Amino acid sequence: MIRSLLILSPVLITNETNTFVMKNIDNYDFRNRKVIVRVDFNVPLDAQHHITDDTRIKATIPTIRKILQGGGSVILMSHLGRPKSGPEDKFSLRYLVSDLSAKLGTQVLFADDCIGESARRLAAGLEPGQVLLLENLRFYKEEESGDVAFAKKLADLADVYMNDAFGTAHRAHASTAIIAQFFPNDKLFGYVMGSELKSINKVLKDGHKPVTAILGGAKVSGKIEIINNLLDKVDNLIIGGGMMFTFVKAMGGKTGNSLVEDDLIETAKAAMKKATDLGVNFYLPSDVVIADKFDNEANRQTCKADEIPDGWMGLDIGPETIKQLRQVISDSSTLLWNGPMGVFEMDNFAHGTIEIAKAIAAATQKGAFSLVGGGDSVAAVNKYKLNDQVSHVSTGGGAMLEYIEGKVLPGVAAVEE
Repeated sequence: MIRSLLILSPVLITNETNTFVMKNIDNYDFRNRKVIVRVDFNVPLDAQHHITDDTRIKATIPTIRKILQGGGSVILMSHLGRPKSGPEDKFSLRYLVSDLSAKLGTQVLFADDCIGESARRLAAGLEPGQVLLLENLRFYKEEESGDVAFAKKLADLADVYMNDAFGTAHRAHASTAIIAQFFPNDKLFGYVMGSELKSINKVLKDGHKPVTAILGGAKVSGKIEIINNLLDKVDNLIIGGGMMFTFVKAMGGKTGNSLVEDDLIETAKAAMKKATDLGVNFYLPSDVVIADKFDNEANRQTCKADEIPDGWMGLDIGPETIKQLRQVISDSSTLLWNGPMGVFEMDNFAHGTIEIAKAIAAATQKGAFSLVGGGDSVAAVNKYKLNDQVSHVSTGGGAMLEYIEGKVLPGVAAVEE
């Protein structure tokens, strides 16, 4: 049986108290100021150009309203999709104008370019209380290349720069990082960005103990930097998903046809040793749900995590593991969850992920702080209507992961400098 690497008398790691102070838009005087705001309006559209998920747009409304109520005007800039070479109608932000106008209760103006004559003219005539949406930034290749001249043209439209697009903060693009240099004394975060940074830092720097991180997903290679960076910040580290089997094999277990990264066996061993040295409780599943093929309708059974027969593969955590982890989560004061516990897209192997989501929601209701990020983790809390029962659901999966890895996010650094 796989046993958690529990230390009978664990060494408590004392995190340095390094309280994060965000740049607060509540203290800025927006009267008669034109504020250019980088938002993340990269929302899904159907064939008729209707928005199918407006979560990202709704998230920015408080920021926009704060500026308007403060006597300022707002110029919104964003990307949408991945246009290959210049303007493409299906990626035009004009399809967002009606929805945005309805949400704000005011007619949003639209410029059919982001740096051209229409943008300059409409921005110049903008009155306090008005909102202007610029056309897709990625219609210009200079956006993604971080072109300084392109950033300067955007900057010339406004008096203040605000970044409220956490989902793109890990990109050194013209609108997310380069533009900030033209606003040395007038650059700040919006509510979305501020909330994201505050929530992540609450886990990494200011989390009340016990702090528990729950990591899932397919591969160790995508999470090893996160694991290593978290080990001196958490009390408990739970590993699930396909990545668990590399650790199981590293401990000498039989993994059958399960996903294993053999080239990372030694890396997995090193991570477990580091956890032991730091007194961190390292949890691996004790049982798993296995299948005879990668298919929702495959034959299924439950077995010990280190005794998977040849020809079978582990696709979810088992009932014994769920029971054990539910207790660990319930006893935690701070929780971070990234990545599913099994093949979440297949209903027959989604149970572990669902139960972890419910356990995190239950712990939050008891007073724990919980941060959820990553596509399948967010999908789980949304699908089962638990998103309002956790403390914070991150809007930026990639940016959140890089921040947790300890990397500097260009979009954050540009404003904080």
